[in-house]
Amino acid sequence: MFLRSLSDPMTSKLLLTSKFVRSVLAVAVFSMISAWAQTGGAAPMGAAASPAAPAASPTMTAGAGTRFCTINIQEAVIGSNEGQRDFEALSKKLDPKRNELKGQNDELEGLEKQLQTQGDKLNDEARATLVKQIETKKKVFDRDRQDFEEDMQNQQKEAFQRILQKMAPVIIKGAQGGGFAMIVDTSNPWPQSPLLWADPGVDITKAVVDAYNVQSGVAAPTAGTPKPAAPKPAAPKPAAPTSNPPQK
Repeated sequence: MFLRSLSDPMTSKLLLTSKFVRSVLAVAVFSMISAWAQTGGAAPMGAAASPAAPAASPTMTAGAGTRFCTINIQEAVIGSNEGQRDFEALSKKLDPKRNELKGQNDELEGLEKQLQTQGDKLNDEARATLVKQIETKKKVFDRDRQDFEEDMQNQQKEAFQRILQKMAPVIIKGAQGGGFAMIVDTSNPWPQSPLLWADPGVDITKAVVDAYNVQSGVAAPTAGTPKPAAPKPAAPKPAAPTSNPPQK
């Protein structure tokens, strides 16, 4: 039931496809390259947000003979201090509408249960009225649910793209500093992505996150604050009411 989807904290987190991640990364890298062309180079990886507060950058070291590195783009964005802060704030912002939909879902479940348990005891007119009420409320619920999911995903994508565009120079600079010639995104496992396997030693996700946290200047979340969870398939919608009474 949709109720479980709304109640699950993971629903408020990132719901992005690998296609979107790749497209946003392409835009971010293009923007970064354009900035380099205008300024003559990128800022050193791990540079502090303010000149008054310099900090050492994490080291990204290439393995012997390795010509590529891997990074989980989705994990890097939502696992950064800024990502955790922004997605948690977005989740709280969406809570009122999520609770409203939960109430609608609860009401629908109650009416459907009433139809299942009392349908054969109602006269034709009363039963038809109850079925019509369920159908009407379900249409409203489905429309509101779709609007909510679209709005949630749009806001998540905006937050994801905003952070990734700022993180892209850190990713490229880190790969170049480690002597890598290629970066492979592992946000989705094989066979959703072309990469079957890679040595964990070539993964630069944590180093990128550490470097970006220094550059962004955003403080780490307080103890006890849950990290954004990985996306999962959406829960099924409530079943449409049946016009046939239950069989004894």
